[in-house]
Amino acid sequence: MTLRIVDAPARRGLAWVSQAFAQFLRRPLAFSLLFLVFLVAAMVLLAIPYAGAVLVLASLPLLTLGFMIATRAAQENGSVHAGQMIEPLMRDGDPARRSTLVRLCLLYALATAMVMWGSDAIDGGAFERLQILLASARTESTSKEIDELLADPSLRTGVLVRFGLSALLSVPFWHAPALVWWHGQGVAQALFSSTLACWRNKGAFLLYGLAWVGTVALFGISSGLLFSLLGAPQLLVLAAVPAGLMFSTAFYISLYYSFADCFAQSGDEPSTTASMA
Repeated sequence: MTLRIVDAPARRGLAWVSQAFAQFLRRPLAFSLLFLVFLVAAMVLLAIPYAGAVLVLASLPLLTLGFMIATRAAQENGSVHAGQMIEPLMRDGDPARRSTLVRLCLLYALATAMVMWGSDAIDGGAFERLQILLASARTESTSKEIDELLADPSLRTGVLVRFGLSALLSVPFWHAPALVWWHGQGVAQALFSSTLACWRNKGAFLLYGLAWVGTVALFGISSGLLFSLLGAPQLLVLAAVPAGLMFSTAFYISLYYSFADCFAQSGDEPSTTASMA
């Protein structure tokens, strides 16, 4: 296996997003059901006291890998089904790789929990309280409390720390599940390889991130204008639900394309490669 340094980073970063939407539109129902199955499973797990939240966090690398498996199958004209989400945990898989993958998932859960704990310590639980208030019915008292929370400097600091550390944490884990499962790398090697791939292709990933921000922002602005012209701005909330499902699903599909461009199997002919030996 070799690490591929992509040509034309701007074009490739945008291509990962466009390829994801193209693949989603070929099988919108199958991929959407894949993501919905995960959401339902997560809700069931969250009903388990204490351990449920840990299991949900630990399942996120599996979600990444499951979508990569499904997307690669779709690329090869194979089927897309819910079983691909747990395929790495099945008995007919490689026991050594399965064990490594489980350790990777637990490490991710621990690291994410530490980020959340540290952020909560900084903002004093203000971010969690804000989420609860935003999800509740809006009254005069809740509106006042929301305004007070938004004016709290500790909330802003906590949000910056929370999302900043979460972004940094995503780098080593971005490709790691696939590197463990498809290439047999250990936990440390997979985390290092993923970090190196993201760094050496940072231009493509920067444009990739900007493309997602621009896509979501464009949808929000255009939808808001459309429903305002129709005299029904309240419908924007209804449109946001299927749009959120589509964007989330397409995002997870795009992970496979970023992986395929960053890593080449022996015999591939990438334009520029660096040995992973």
